[in-house]
Amino acid sequence: MKKLFAASLLTLGATAAFAGSITLTGTVRDFIPGALVPGSSNPDFESGIGGTVPGMVNSTLTGNAPTPVKFGAPGYVTSPASFAEWFGGAAPSRSHAITLDETAPGSGIYRYSNSSFFPIDGELLGNQGRSHNYHFTYQIAASFGYEPGTGQTFTFTGDDDVWVFFDKQLGIDLGGVHGADSRSVNLDTLFGPGKAAGNYSFDFFFAERHTSESNLRIETSLTLLPPSQVPEPASFALVLAGMAGMGWVGRRRRS
Repeated sequence: MKKLFAASLLTLGATAAFAGSITLTGTVRDFIPGALVPGSSNPDFESGIGGTVPGMVNSTLTGNAPTPVKFGAPGYVTSPASFAEWFGGAAPSRSHAITLDETAPGSGIYRYSNSSFFPIDGELLGNQGRSHNYHFTYQIAASFGYEPGTGQTFTFTGDDDVWVFFDKQLGIDLGGVHGADSRSVNLDTLFGPGKAAGNYSFDFFFAERHTSESNLRIETSLTLLPPSQVPEPASFALVLAGMAGMGWVGRRRRS
């Protein structure tokens, strides 16, 4: 009985992170508009405004960052070298966390919404005389549990470039310098039939490149957690088995 209760406590502790809110920590990298000088300036920032441009990056994530496939207008990426700076290691950076709150207790829908997303105002390379630090990227790596046939969704609204990969597949494609725009993906549709239940990688890439607005809104039915913290699907089965077992033992003792 003690062993069963202890196992149930462990698995319940693992699933406790699923309730209430989800906190994700990523990396913000700072830039100054201008000729490409590694670690300080980049010509892709404060350049042209071409609106939302799909297809700017490869649909499969093969490394630490998306692979650009379109250059110049209307997406205004200068070169592979300039894009490599966006999510590379040379730019000044710091960590930044966002918290997605459950929209209603037990709803399983989590939301983060910020119509003034400026996480490094007055920090790193500074505001360059502007009211905000407008030129930065934000990258989050996490994991999610996939359950086929349940219609799990992820919706993003914001500006500028946003690319979101699920198990290395591009699901949200909002490249370009643009006003707030929205896209939604159903994971069953993205993966198609035959995708097994399990834990898969989640990779989020955001770029703020122009001095007007910075919106970031996420709404999702996915439980997103740092890769090391996502319980295996077997944990849920163990919770149910443990609870059922404790109930059976209790009934037997009462009888």
